[in-house]
Amino acid sequence: MEITIWELCICIAGRLGEEDNFFNILPGGIYMENKLILDGNAVANAVKDDLKERIIALKDNGITPCLATILVGDDPSSATYVKMKGNACAKLGMESRKIHLSKETTTEQLLETITSLNEDSDVHGILLQHPVPSHIDERAAFEAIAIEKDVDGVTSFGYGQTALGFGKYPSCTPAAIMKIMDYYGIKASGKHAVVVGRSPILGKPVSALLLNEDATVTTCHSRTVNLADHVRQADIIIAAVGKPNFIQGDWVKPGAVILDAGYNKGNIGDVDYHACLEKASAITPVPGGVGPVTISMLLKHTVDSAERVMKK
Repeated sequence: MEITIWELCICIAGRLGEEDNFFNILPGGIYMENKLILDGNAVANAVKDDLKERIIALKDNGITPCLATILVGDDPSSATYVKMKGNACAKLGMESRKIHLSKETTTEQLLETITSLNEDSDVHGILLQHPVPSHIDERAAFEAIAIEKDVDGVTSFGYGQTALGFGKYPSCTPAAIMKIMDYYGIKASGKHAVVVGRSPILGKPVSALLLNEDATVTTCHSRTVNLADHVRQADIIIAAVGKPNFIQGDWVKPGAVILDAGYNKGNIGDVDYHACLEKASAITPVPGGVGPVTISMLLKHTVDSAERVMKK
């Protein structure tokens, strides 16, 4: 008989009295006072552990998985993110090819750079760090990325495939959210998921992924009327709005699962963590929740792409 981590936690919770105050490390997560803290670092490490042998096998066949990252301008936060991704590649023995373009770069020059990477057989994934300077047509740049190298899931072609259920590389943060749920045995089927946010690389694709897993999905946004009432109906809450502490504790029904994809100044998520923890049965922390898994999914997609090259 198989039992998921989530089912194990529910079983333990049922055997403990309300007076029990405990802090126990379970496989892949922290279970604290009848709350499951969805530890993204544990999930990310499991993903990367799985990649190690696959990378060795690729190298044995003369292929080193290569992620090309393009940074346009000198935004310090973007530079930090690119550095983090490069370090993650290096730790697994992958190649990270960094292209740093000046802030004066035109859309046409950026498209030429992307085309060159598309044509380079040694490059298996392309990531354009966003946002780009305002004078650049970011959407045109995203669309220029070859679908087989769109490991960050930013093209409309890739989004369409994801929505229809056969996308190879969904956007990395939505993929991370689904990976966390899968790792902890949290099923979407039959549940009401409320996604707060509708960005093309987060809110919209994660809504599609949840729908493909047979959840009933409500996607909320800045024009949603009575937002709190919608959130109160959710079995699963995805916070993807980009506003610190936006989701309030009194918006959460008892027992809801919360996945906070927000990351704001001061290491603050989109969820009022402590207030929502009182109501939730499971929640991701910020930092250490969705973020680490997002990077691991980028690495996984790049390795997936390299393996497809090897099999040709």
